Amino acid sequence: MGLAILAIALWIGLGSYGLTRWLAVALGLLGAGLAWTGAQRWRFARGAGGPGLVQVDERRLIYWGPLTGGVIDLDNLARLDLDPGGRPAHWQLTSLSGQLLAVPVNAQGAEALFDLFAALPGLRTEAMLAALARQGGPPVTLWRASNVVALPRPGARRPH
Repeated sequence: MGLAILAIALWIGLGSYGLTRWLAVALGLLGAGLAWTGAQRWRFARGAGGPGLVQVDERRLIYWGPLTGGVIDLDNLARLDLDPGGRPAHWQLTSLSGQLLAVPVNAQGAEALFDLFAALPGLRTEAMLAALARQGGPPVTLWRASNVVALPRPGARRPH
């Protein structure tokens, strides 16, 4: 849709002058912004067919998995990690209370997580997309709440 708006703006802009040309420039900027957002969403999507179902209700993530599941409110999120080495790769969300919720990146409805994660203050979308494109490797911390001192990394060994 963004590319179509950009093409229309270019067509109008090349065939006009004055105020109409400036309106075409504004329309072109809107189209470019939509195209950029669409490209990011396309890079985020990992297809379907993964285990479980993701639902996002306001600022609440609900994951219904075949073996596990859970609910985490965005306001209670302490850390967001991505484990690209998992099979399949999965998001690891840790709450302020230490609850861990692992959500496969290809679970049904997981594309709704893009908007949820984008609402996290200070999350770098490009870093998240780059980590998502990696094949394998250790978990990567993508975001941490500013009011949290330290939480153990998911899967890390704890001293006895």
